[in-house]
This record gives sequence, structure tokens and C-alpha cells, in this order.
Amino acid sequence: MFVSLSTTELAYTLRVTEKCDVYSFGVVTLETLMGKHPGELISSLSNSTTQNMLVKDFLDSRLPLPIQKDAEDISLVINVALSCLCSKPNLRPSMQQVSEKLSSFKFLLDLPFHEVFIHQVMSQDIFHLSSNFQE
Repeated sequence: MFVSLSTTELAYTLRVTEKCDVYSFGVVTLETLMGKHPGELISSLSNSTTQNMLVKDFLDSRLPLPIQKDAEDISLVINVALSCLCSKPNLRPSMQQVSEKLSSFKFLLDLPFHEVFIHQVMSQDIFHLSSNFQE
């Protein structure tokens, strides 16, 4: 299954919104970290097998594993990117929220990076998803 940069709602409504741009940002960000298009990952995010995958196994294998400080930054970027891919547009952050989180939030890992699972990064609710996100 191929997942493009565009969202499902764009395909149905043919209307480009900020939330479509946010989704595309999430796709491009993951593609940069993975070294390939994340279509398969995106389509399987709700699958427990994917959620139990180690983060290190989904990063571009051509690059060495990051040191701890860089690993925390990468985990933050992954968390933000995954929040941008929420299937419900009104629950996606705005680009301003994305920018604020990437520039100011500190993501602390309790485990060595090679032991961190995707579900652990996903469960860090840095945006405190709530009704204050708007479509």
C-alpha cells in the first residue's frame, strides 16, 4: 500500500488546509529519518507489531546510532512527526505548535536508545491532545 504526502481528507475534499501541510511535514520528516518513504510504516502505525518495533530499526540503517543527547532529539522529532500523521485532522498540531515543540521541548529517554520502542516514543504526549487543536 502506498501512502502519499497527501492526506485522505485532501483526496476526498480536494481542499488544501494547514492540517494537510502538517500531515505532509510528518511524512517528509519520517522519510528523512528513515532514508526511504515511510508509507508502509504510516499504514501500519496502529498495528501492535509496528508499535513494538525498536526505534533504531526504523531509522536509516546507513547511519550510526546516535549518542544519547542526539537520541533524545531524534525521539522528539519522531514524536512530533507521528503526531502530525494523526488520522483525525483536528487532532494534528498546528505548524506553530510543531515549531514551538521542536525549539523548546526536552525529550528525556529513560532507556538507552537501542532499547526504545516506537510505542514508547508515541506515548509521550507532548502536545496534550485536546479540544484546543482546531481543524
